[in-house]
Amino acid sequence: MSLRVWASLCVAALALVGRPAQAQIRSPIEIRVVIVTTWEDEKDGKDGGGELYNWQKKWPLNVSLPFKVGVHPLMYDPATHVLAVVTGEATARAAASIMALGLDPDFDLSHAYWILAGTAGVDPKVASAGSVAWERWVVDGDLAQELDPRDMPSDWPIGIVPYGRTQPYEAPAPAAQSESANVAFALNRKLVDWAYAKTKSAPLKDDALERKLRAPYSGPGAKPPFVLEGEGLMSARNWYGPQLNQWAEKWVDYWTGGQGVFAMSAEEDTGVMQALSFLAHGGRVDLNRVLLLRGGSDYTIEPAGVTGAEFLAKETKEGFPATPEALDNLYAVGAPVAKALTADWAHTRDTIPGGP
Repeated sequence: MSLRVWASLCVAALALVGRPAQAQIRSPIEIRVVIVTTWEDEKDGKDGGGELYNWQKKWPLNVSLPFKVGVHPLMYDPATHVLAVVTGEATARAAASIMALGLDPDFDLSHAYWILAGTAGVDPKVASAGSVAWERWVVDGDLAQELDPRDMPSDWPIGIVPYGRTQPYEAPAPAAQSESANVAFALNRKLVDWAYAKTKSAPLKDDALERKLRAPYSGPGAKPPFVLEGEGLMSARNWYGPQLNQWAEKWVDYWTGGQGVFAMSAEEDTGVMQALSFLAHGGRVDLNRVLLLRGGSDYTIEPAGVTGAEFLAKETKEGFPATPEALDNLYAVGAPVAKALTADWAHTRDTIPGGP
């Protein structure tokens, strides 16, 4: 082969390699805040509302960006650099969607704050329907060993046993994160406290439906909606009733070393945290910039005079009754935090609110 031919082939090869390389070299969009939502009710091209709806309409997020590896297009506001994603429901979809977003070369997420704003079941011992909780810890309720109650020893309170242990709640608790399972994630407490302090007096929606829902309850479950700090227990199974609620309370207490108080029951948060943890290993995100916000769309315990089976059947057929109020309150609490983070970007880009 002559030198001239060899040179020509090299030039052609470099040109072929160079074209896609040029497309990848363009500067990614620096995102300031990612709003994480888990579901949106869209049928026949019409948006019937969901966790994304208020953010899209009220913020607003007017730019739709393709997200073919996810369940919904991304929504974006170029003025404030706020990006919203719908993950899809349950742990697996949430983890897959966040991992896909985190690896997308079109976005620089290295300084982004993450605010998950989703609906949940609320423990009436801690808060009421429509209340909104900033999570300090999030605990997985699926990762465990289990015996059917009919097969467990008669002195066991429940058949759910931690990995590496031989009976429920056996002390000491295993490591919250290990090769066996990442069961509990602690969030940046200073950032959580900052967000709570900024929003604890936020006006929340309360209406006749909510008053009717909380009438059969007592204590915190009977109060008008309020903002609190409390933990989330995540499970891909929707569960109901006082026995499993007691398990949730003890499970959160066990895995947080007595530091956490179960408040909200949902599905996705541990999947989100698992994906973000892996992305943090690669330097793509900062785990200290994560906030998880849950709003009570129903109670985890049935009201007096209703059996657990009746409660499950009613919610299966009719849905979670306080969902509209929870969605409005999630935005009323989450938006001021997102606005504070984006408006003061000259400071918050490099300095996390709440202290070092």
